[in-house]
Amino acid sequence: MQAFDSVNRPMIPECLKQYKVPGKLIKLVQATLQRTRVKVKINNDMTEQSEITSGVKQGDPLSALLFSIVMDVIISKVEARGNISTRLKQISLYADDIIIIGRTKQVTMDTFSKLKREASKFGLLINENKTKYVMCTRKRYRENKLEIDNMSFESVQSFKYLGSTANHNNTIEEEIKERIISGNRAFYANRKMFQNKLLSKKSKLKLYWTLIRSVVTYACETWVLKEKGIQKLMIFERKILRKIFGPTKEENGLWSIKTNEELMKRKNIIRFIKSQRLKWLGHVERLG
Repeated sequence: MQAFDSVNRPMIPECLKQYKVPGKLIKLVQATLQRTRVKVKINNDMTEQSEITSGVKQGDPLSALLFSIVMDVIISKVEARGNISTRLKQISLYADDIIIIGRTKQVTMDTFSKLKREASKFGLLINENKTKYVMCTRKRYRENKLEIDNMSFESVQSFKYLGSTANHNNTIEEEIKERIISGNRAFYANRKMFQNKLLSKKSKLKLYWTLIRSVVTYACETWVLKEKGIQKLMIFERKILRKIFGPTKEENGLWSIKTNEELMKRKNIIRFIKSQRLKWLGHVERLG
């Protein structure tokens, strides 16, 4: 789901008070939001000046923080009892991109209704066209739309949230496929650097780790890898490494491509993913 960032400005000080922000700072924040006037440039002509009375300033460094505080107050109104593995509902939020996860359809609908009701008090509206609904199940279902509070949401098989693809059967194969495609694009976009003879192999390897592997392993902390996905990732990495290190010269003077064993002497992409998952486990363990 997605909400418009048209926060009612009088509600912002109330949210700041809940975080025990000093009154002097609250007054300074209010001062930055007063008398906001804008002009729009159309074909080199400026429109008449108009005043904005709601929302936060676009591009203002303070706006993201204020909006996050308001959204945190709204989310706190929706009770989510239990720990991360037992609670019936969970809400993930990044700016105005929100995802509601419910163990049952009814729980999801009730959570959405309460979130919508609390958000409306702050002037935030739900974008019906951008909100999608996915039922995670291995069974086939033919539900075309989800109806909640006179709003209709399209039912889809998969959707992209913060760059990661989630699908109805909760598998990771499609996500790995898209990440490998993105990795290939990143490699060919920087192909000249990998072909540059002035750069050492060690430098090219660091470029691969920084520019390409980071693209392929984006959000890998949540991946549950199967043998098929592991093979795809290993094949991709070996292809890149062969381009970096080139062939091997045999004793008889002939050249041959490097074997998998020669390429895998260093930390491979699967080991890197496992280490990232362990780091993420540490973060989860330290959660309240």
